[in-house]
Amino acid sequence: MQADGERRTTPDGHFVVIRGRKWRATDPAVPEDQAARLRSHLMAARRAVRAALADGDPDAERAARARVHTAKVALGERGTPWWDQSDEERRRRWRDGLSALDDA
Repeated sequence: MQADGERRTTPDGHFVVIRGRKWRATDPAVPEDQAARLRSHLMAARRAVRAALADGDPDAERAARARVHTAKVALGERGTPWWDQSDEERRRRWRDGLSALDDA
């Protein structure tokens, strides 16, 4: 049995299973320094969603959720599956995501 919060990866490496739920894995080709920056943007955006909800600010919530989505796509966790993309498409995806988030 899987311990609460324990993380497993599917045999193909495409998904992680956490508490019985399957989630798309981060693209393993994203260089660690860039993945760390994307995760930092993701967590900041999630905190902004929480703050916007607490403030009752739908415009701020919408903007924060858009940043969450951009970070998740850049990490390969949303959008076209990373295993269906060429190496160049994968590089472009995370570079474009970082650029958009750094400029936000």
